[in-house]
Amino acid sequence: MARKLSILGSTGSIGQSTLSVVAHANAVGDEPAFEIETLTAHTNVELLAAQAVKFGARTVVIGEERFHGALKSRLAGSGIEVLAGASAIEDAARTPVDRVVASIVGIAGLASTHAALEAGNDIALANKESMVCAGPLLKKVAAKTGALIVPTDSEHNAMFQVMERAEDVERLILTASGGPFLRTPLEQLAKVTPEEACAHPRWSMGRKISVDSASFMNKALELIEASYLFDVPESRIDVLVHPQSIIHSLVSYIDGSFLAQLGSPDMQTPIAHALSWPEGRVPTAVERLDLASIARLEFENVDDRRFPSIRLARAALNESDAAVIVLNASNEEAVEAFLTGRCKFTDINRVNEEAVTQLSRRFTHNDDCLSLEEIGYIDAEARTLAQELVMSSMARAKD
Repeated sequence: MARKLSILGSTGSIGQSTLSVVAHANAVGDEPAFEIETLTAHTNVELLAAQAVKFGARTVVIGEERFHGALKSRLAGSGIEVLAGASAIEDAARTPVDRVVASIVGIAGLASTHAALEAGNDIALANKESMVCAGPLLKKVAAKTGALIVPTDSEHNAMFQVMERAEDVERLILTASGGPFLRTPLEQLAKVTPEEACAHPRWSMGRKISVDSASFMNKALELIEASYLFDVPESRIDVLVHPQSIIHSLVSYIDGSFLAQLGSPDMQTPIAHALSWPEGRVPTAVERLDLASIARLEFENVDDRRFPSIRLARAALNESDAAVIVLNASNEEAVEAFLTGRCKFTDINRVNEEAVTQLSRRFTHNDDCLSLEEIGYIDAEARTLAQELVMSSMARAKD
């Protein structure tokens, strides 16, 4: 029987890869492996409409309400229900399905991820910012409703696949490709362009995530996510640079064993696993590894001077839940400023560190996890400060 899916953020990189997995699995099997309940997008009317028709979605939701009419017009006569607005996306997340793919980028994906879990829907979590900012809350909701959270980022899915008895785990080891600036002289980093930052040597990703990868903030957020997902303190999580991106993560055990998940650098592999687990795996069109051709795998430690994001993430995680929310919000604002030419690449980490230093200790809470409202307030305050810090950077650059 086909598994019913809703994909939140279907026009983004993860959403498109998910539909590629669906298309291939449905084409090669005797019967369809998946069927689509709902697809959502923020503004991409044309692609969302095309996806809905191709995959026979029952419902589509466009986040920006001003595009509702355009989407309805494109899908007129198709029989597909067309909705719009943030609340409609949350309603779509609550619709009973076998798995909700949570792939809306950034903190914008938190409300719908929370809604899906609250309704008891299992989620394939590809929105790391939701776990970073609300890990304790999401896990509490999932425990209450019985919903599963299946990691879908390649690194966390790799750990998930090779995780045996959690009590026997000694360390988690995240791998990082190194991004486009692994060998760039430090003095040149202030001059790099958004186009250079988005030219990832291994992975095809959206612009925001590409910049995060270039600054290692993506790996910093993944460290926080891994800590929350697997209940492991940051002191037992390592990060290694692995330029080939063949080993996606490792788990070391108290007996000296290391278990690793290997595969081509293609998001279709972890997505396929997240869609089908705990049932049997589904086939993908991913290029298979030729280990003899690869010949050897290389690793090196992270240069903290070049990539201070890892250090900052560890400090924020040890300080408080509020500190990691501030870090994530500040980073989203700083990356947007870099992509739009309002700050330098090297300003991103300066803004993030200053925002965490100034704001995180202002927010205290009791032993219970932060609520959605509290998370939203901290996020908004951090964004305001980050915008002010970006403007200060611009003013200094003009002096």
